[in-house]
Amino acid sequence: MSPLALISVAASLLTASSPGSAFAPPATVSKVSNLLASASDNGEEISRRSAIFTLAGLSASPLFLPALPVSARLEGVNKPELLPSEKGLNVIQVEKFLTKGQEKRLNDLLTKLEADTGYKVRVLCQAYPRTPGLAIRDYWSLGREGDDDKYIVLVVDEFGGKGNVLNFNVGDGVKFALPNVFWTRLSSKYGTTFFVKENGIDLAITNAIEAIVSCLRSEDQYCVNVPDQGMSMRSLGM
Repeated sequence: MSPLALISVAASLLTASSPGSAFAPPATVSKVSNLLASASDNGEEISRRSAIFTLAGLSASPLFLPALPVSARLEGVNKPELLPSEKGLNVIQVEKFLTKGQEKRLNDLLTKLEADTGYKVRVLCQAYPRTPGLAIRDYWSLGREGDDDKYIVLVVDEFGGKGNVLNFNVGDGVKFALPNVFWTRLSSKYGTTFFVKENGIDLAITNAIEAIVSCLRSEDQYCVNVPDQGMSMRSLGM
């Protein structure tokens, strides 16, 4: 999918959202619209990574990959039929990247994290356009008025093997604990095509989630650098 197509999807999702939605802050809508206009008028090349982060609504600096040429726009996605019938799952796999055992372990890990700290961490594995898209907000109750926005959504998508597989949507309530540079370093460490090719996408997902959980459970509840691999089960709250 082209970068401009991703930005068009972002604009569609954001403008369809309510003002209080975590996926549609008014400032972000304006930035997306301006970016679309700029790309259309000037024929500029926009990186796939930048577009993905705009789509996710991430409150962090975009990670730029080599620019790709602009092409046709695609419509936004809203497919509630792709959501699981079971409520309250922390991990949703429209695209199967994890084994059942890995999925259960992560789901249990994130349930306990939320109970102990209040931080909501969610994982969506997809293969665009096979994604619930906008419908995921209601399933996970993201960005509702009165919430503290202590949420992190990891969207995993290979995009044909041409980009970083780890994309984060971070609520305002997490900005202080895990600032922008942390997400840049986390994606660069585990989300690259090289890491996935050498270790597997399942390890990219589990390592990223374990790093996030370890940071949010640390004494300071603050990280700039990504923790080393091989964290103890105690540090993960297990």
